[in-house]
Amino acid sequence: MSISVSELEFAHPGAHPLFFDVSFSVSPGEHGAIIGSNGSGKTTLLKILARELEADCGNWSLGGTALYMPQDVGMAADLSVRQMLTQLTPPQVRAAGRRLLAAERAVADGAPEAGIELATAIADWMDIGGYEHEQRWNAAADRVVKSDIDDLGDRPAADLSGGERKRLVLDVLLNSEADILLLDEPDNYLDIPARMWLEAELAASRKTILMVSHDRTVLAKAATKIITLEGSSCWVMSGGFGSYRAERERRQAALGDELQRWKDEERRLFRHVKIMKQRAAISDGNASKANAAETRWKRFVDAGPPPPPVPDQRVRVQLRGADSARRVIKLTDLGIEPLFEPFSDEVYFGERIGLIGSNGTGKSHLLDLLFDPTVEYAGEVGFGPRTSVGRFTQVNDRQDFAAETPLAIMIERIGELERSMKALSRYGLAQAARQPFETLSGGQRARLEILCLDIEGHNVLLLDEPTDNLDAESSMALEEALDSFEGTVVAVSHDRTFLEKMTRFLLIADDGSVFDIPDFEMAIAALTNPDDVHDIKRAKLLS
Repeated sequence: MSISVSELEFAHPGAHPLFFDVSFSVSPGEHGAIIGSNGSGKTTLLKILARELEADCGNWSLGGTALYMPQDVGMAADLSVRQMLTQLTPPQVRAAGRRLLAAERAVADGAPEAGIELATAIADWMDIGGYEHEQRWNAAADRVVKSDIDDLGDRPAADLSGGERKRLVLDVLLNSEADILLLDEPDNYLDIPARMWLEAELAASRKTILMVSHDRTVLAKAATKIITLEGSSCWVMSGGFGSYRAERERRQAALGDELQRWKDEERRLFRHVKIMKQRAAISDGNASKANAAETRWKRFVDAGPPPPPVPDQRVRVQLRGADSARRVIKLTDLGIEPLFEPFSDEVYFGERIGLIGSNGTGKSHLLDLLFDPTVEYAGEVGFGPRTSVGRFTQVNDRQDFAAETPLAIMIERIGELERSMKALSRYGLAQAARQPFETLSGGQRARLEILCLDIEGHNVLLLDEPTDNLDAESSMALEEALDSFEGTVVAVSHDRTFLEKMTRFLLIADDGSVFDIPDFEMAIAALTNPDDVHDIKRAKLLS
């Protein structure tokens, strides 16, 4: 049930090594989390362990049955729910499931002898325990989407919301017979109650787990070991994420001290060699001592110095903004059927508004209509004078960036090659400057989109899940920039660390009502306890 990785190395074709000399272990029952800057190879490492990619060098082993969840699970357009769940089974079961699905399609198409093939496939599926898996799928479907797998199985997986799809898959995996789970960003697309469910399930699980996550709260509550990919290698910290920053600073200082001690010792040995050679020139009796001193010095140099401190990722987010009228947005009897009921509110200059609620309540739709008033809605939306509105999209799927490179996108906005490269460098995108947008990682796309907001200089920012694909350092850089941003922010987020920076909240409840909550703790309580929502409603009515 353990995971062992030794001196692993991988490079994309024609590129420099993404990482090398990656070594770590996860003991039975431990919950390891892989973290690191965007593009450092976290997903690649999981894919190697899941046998979807082959390492260039090194060894690894999984001491038990392992199941893998990719971060884009179920997103293929032609994939049914049953096909998606079949992919989450051991290889032999997966193969039998695919044969069964193919035989069922052949029967539906009226292929000759398809009935015989179907009978054989059903027998194979039964012998390998396929129906036991279906029972677990059915139980998970009932818990997550209140539906029977027989009704749900043939529907396209893409018909489920991202949160439903992720939670269904996680429920199946956490209740499977697998010894080891490899989870790539299990928290993405989950709303706050679902993330809290995930934290509790992971913490209670006795499985060996290795996951990639950017959610700092999930990392703090569910991980018992942190594996950091940086400097093309890795280092390991036992314990949760809560003490990670202090531990990394201590490690960086220790590496600096060790390197300095090595340099001091190398200089001392070299000076000793020079002294002994001078003495040997005066007396032949010192020749052997001089040779021994030189041999010691050469062996010390050949062994090499300890690794230096890894240069910190320096993503410098700058959101300048500008002044506007005191009342920035006025919403009058605003509603979108059937998502949420009409409500009224006013947003003032400098406010940080968090839009919260369960998945599917209409938070992103509300941002859509604030950015693009052609979206169909009831009521009125008005912006104050001197407002300039910028939008950050949830999945960073910018059609206007298609077939462009980050450098071309910057030159279009800045006009000069040197200034464009400096801007990309500030956001850690210099090395990806000439890559097509489609080849960028999710984190790189997110940073590029934030950089565009930086350059464009808006004073009203509409942010839809801005930290979902950002590594922890980039998320903190964005939060620090928003602290000093001269303007107004309206953000949809399920990242509780990010939401703590908001000044007030608009909660879209499951029944479609919308109301204001002035406090982060009260907002989280309202999200996780429906009774608190009703108490807030009653308080508003009484006032």
